[in-house]
Amino acid sequence: MKNVLFVLTSHDELGNTGDKTGFWVEEFAAPYYLLTDKGVKVTLASPKGGQPPIDPKSSQPDAQTPASKRYFEDKETQDKLSKTIELSQIKEADYDAVFYPGGHGPLWDLAEDKNSINLIESFYNNNKTVAAVCHAPAIFKNTKNTDGSPLVKGKKVTGFTNSEEEAVQLTNVVPFLVEDMLIDNIITYHSSNT
Repeated sequence: MKNVLFVLTSHDELGNTGDKTGFWVEEFAAPYYLLTDKGVKVTLASPKGGQPPIDPKSSQPDAQTPASKRYFEDKETQDKLSKTIELSQIKEADYDAVFYPGGHGPLWDLAEDKNSINLIESFYNNNKTVAAVCHAPAIFKNTKNTDGSPLVKGKKVTGFTNSEEEAVQLTNVVPFLVEDMLIDNIITYHSSNT
């Protein structure tokens, strides 16, 4: 792989709680540095373009990892992130794979975004890797196979579990539960707790 696309959320409101959300820094930084350190070109995109919102909780001291600490000291990557390309301008043919970092934001925008849905289906139909972590498997909510069945039907998929959502006390805040949605769309779901 030479060119990988990262798609980040543009959504920053945590339901009607008055709290902010966005993407989780560690879930962006760890794969970003893993790839760029190996010479892979990573392009950053989001539905609205520009600076995607960072979940403030992922900036707290207890959420820091070596990758997130590196990000917060890396002005060049911060500058690059502040200038994400608007998702409508992205073409699947220009990339070898696509990756979606998590955080609660994708539940509101990327799960419903037509450009994102079309992009995922195009990557998949061209035998290219589509990956998502934590809450980001929300992106598969409305994706379809060419026969109209859910894109993830019959596949092994994992994501943020109902029990994890309950543990962070957001079960009644999020627009849908990732685990429930995936179970509705697939035959085999693997809990990230196992």
